[in-house]
Amino acid sequence: MVQGTLEMLILKTLALEPMHGYGVSVRIEQVSSGIFRINPGSLLPALSRMERAGHVRSEWRATENNRRAKYYMLTAKGRKALASETEQWDRQAAAIRRILEA
Repeated sequence: MVQGTLEMLILKTLALEPMHGYGVSVRIEQVSSGIFRINPGSLLPALSRMERAGHVRSEWRATENNRRAKYYMLTAKGRKALASETEQWDRQAAAIRRILEA
């Protein structure tokens, strides 16, 4: 994974619907066709940082298997952060593409 992109990918994943940490990890792996595998040692600290920053909030809910899990959902501040990070990523990717094709 490109350094500094984990939180952007989590924000994008949570923009679709509230999810527990494992669900976020599975979604990122599925959408990336297995390219990105997020281990709990990286995911949970990132979710904690994002919660402290006000980008996500959490609440305990029952899962589809009737287990208790902490669900994360995007806040308005998180939606703004996602838009900003996506725009920055697009600019950087375009610049890298121009350099590689020069």
